[in-house]
Amino acid sequence: MAIATADNGWVNTVEGQNPAVLERARQLLAGTIYCTLSTCSSAGQPWASPVFFAYDSSWNLYWASAIVAQHSQNLSANQGRGAIAIYSTQPEEGKGQGLYLTGTAAEVPPAEVAQVIPLLTQRSGQGHRRTPADYLAPSPRRLYRFQPQVIWMTGDRLALSESILIDTKIQLDRAALIAT
Repeated sequence: MAIATADNGWVNTVEGQNPAVLERARQLLAGTIYCTLSTCSSAGQPWASPVFFAYDSSWNLYWASAIVAQHSQNLSANQGRGAIAIYSTQPEEGKGQGLYLTGTAAEVPPAEVAQVIPLLTQRSGQGHRRTPADYLAPSPRRLYRFQPQVIWMTGDRLALSESILIDTKIQLDRAALIAT
């Protein structure tokens, strides 16, 4: 099977608007409640944090964290730059599906905190009582919003030989994801 590729030769740029691919991406986002947030300190030290997240119709992701958490500090020190991996694990190697997002994150502005809380409450399914005071000064916790700029999804595994398999990615059309 020929694969349309971009710069590195393993990224499919043609299937990014395919309705079936977009639906798989939506299902993965809806069916996974934890993501791995990857950040980097200003000195270049990488950090990965699992976080419970919610999302909105524009594919912005939200989570609550302490302002002194390493990932919160790293986002503050690096203009909010970060990456997120959302993945489902399967018992068989090579069968897992993942979403990969790069973008920027920042604290949710105080005036918007009350609008984000229902997203987190609904997603948790446990009826936690959350109030804006839980995430506004003087509380040590804040709500954060990650705005993805580029989104990829796990693509097909290509066999270069019997023993060499290459994982590919599909670069998704963000506007097409949001359109429905």
